[in-house]
Amino acid sequence: MSRGRLAALAALAFCAGQGAAACEGRPIDAPGVYEAPVCAPAEPRRVVVLDASFALGIGLDVGLPVVGAPLARMSDAGLRERAAAAGVESIGGVDAPSLETIVALQPDLIVGFPGDPALAAMIHPQVSQIAPTLLFADLDWRAFHFLLADLTGRAGETAARFAEYDARLADVRARMPDTTVSVLRITSWDFQVYLDAPVAYAPFEIMRQVGVRRTAYETTDDPGLSMKRPDWEGLAALDGDVLLYIIGGTNASDRDGRMEEVLGDPLWAMLRAVAAGRVHRIDHGPWMEFNGLASAHRVLDDIERYVIAE
Repeated sequence: MSRGRLAALAALAFCAGQGAAACEGRPIDAPGVYEAPVCAPAEPRRVVVLDASFALGIGLDVGLPVVGAPLARMSDAGLRERAAAAGVESIGGVDAPSLETIVALQPDLIVGFPGDPALAAMIHPQVSQIAPTLLFADLDWRAFHFLLADLTGRAGETAARFAEYDARLADVRARMPDTTVSVLRITSWDFQVYLDAPVAYAPFEIMRQVGVRRTAYETTDDPGLSMKRPDWEGLAALDGDVLLYIIGGTNASDRDGRMEEVLGDPLWAMLRAVAAGRVHRIDHGPWMEFNGLASAHRVLDDIERYVIAE
């Protein structure tokens, strides 16, 4: 970027930051909000979201006027179509959004779901100079959903949708068989196992809530541990009756030969579920780019199809 464009960006950011400091909207002081209270507009009109999962999906669900999001490399086709229909402009990738594009979109609110105070602390200093910035530094996606619904006056509608979802959770839990389930993500460079843990990423928290029993290797009481990265030999610990695996999406493991390498390896064939023919590929979108109630229902669909109906 040229020196002149950098200067223009800095000037725009400074002016926007001054406007944010004088905000006369509503203070947001809910649990999980980073550096609360955040002074948000009473009725946001131009919102940029910083992640193409929680903030984008939930924001669109509750009618937030999203004008920008990091759409590069997102793999959930359904959410991408919804974003396109809403006229959402890409601000780049989630790992390197364009501050210049964000400034050009003239947001009156920036929203993100880093899910962790340390990540929020890395993001906040830059973007909060552009517009009031609402970062949710907790993994409670349900609370985040209600937080955004309150911004658009849809808390009642959201409560009704969650009541239906909770009824489905209870129904699925009542039908859960005494079956152990292993879940593996295969990337282009490693293996990832998201754990049944006190603090878990949303799809795996849902598995816990409906009573899916994971293997000993995939279960922990440590609130600071949510994922393991086994080596080839470590895959033997994934000895569930059923094996669900995730491949592709935001990495090229379904196109660069990695899938064929893993699925054709003798160690893979020796896994208990693979040998029994109870192995299923699940869609990367709802599991790795979880984006609210629609994703939650798709996770339950997979549990019903591959665990209960097995």
